[in-house]
Amino acid sequence: MKNLIIIATLSTLLFACATQVPYNNQIRDEFALDSAEKLAKVQFFTSHTIVMDEELKNESQTTTTNGTLINSSSSEKESIIIQAGTPCIFDDYGPKGEIFVRFETGEGKVLKFSSKNEAQRRYYFDVEWNQAGGPKINYGGKVFKIDVLRGSPRAAYLKVAKKKLQKIKRRDRYVRGLKVK
Repeated sequence: MKNLIIIATLSTLLFACATQVPYNNQIRDEFALDSAEKLAKVQFFTSHTIVMDEELKNESQTTTTNGTLINSSSSEKESIIIQAGTPCIFDDYGPKGEIFVRFETGEGKVLKFSSKNEAQRRYYFDVEWNQAGGPKINYGGKVFKIDVLRGSPRAAYLKVAKKKLQKIKRRDRYVRGLKVK
């Protein structure tokens, strides 16, 4: 029992609960994340699912020996799905302060997130949303169309895990009382 009291007296309690919060300029300033070296040590996450579709079509017209016209076509479709909460890392800065993040290795396999200069503004997935035929992006040297119906790419922004560490020292002292002499 005495050992338990001593252990309780000398113990230090650490409370650590990591929560994911939107990455914004206020967080950047609070943690002095003003260089590429510092941002490279930060683990980022996506807030919403992003789906990118690539479609390759092969069409050819030929004629047979008896003069029949043949129109043949084939297509391949590849979808890249980045689910909400997928971890990513900082890759580079853009010319206007955008952040390029990487979800996988490979040349050009980065996505751009940008923010207005307001402190509370989140870094949102940055794509030309008003393109004719829908938003498109170059990813890994291929052109992908952003699927606005699957996932929530317009609402996708970067998040970081933030912990609050609180150190509490506790010391218990039992008073035995005084007796009359």
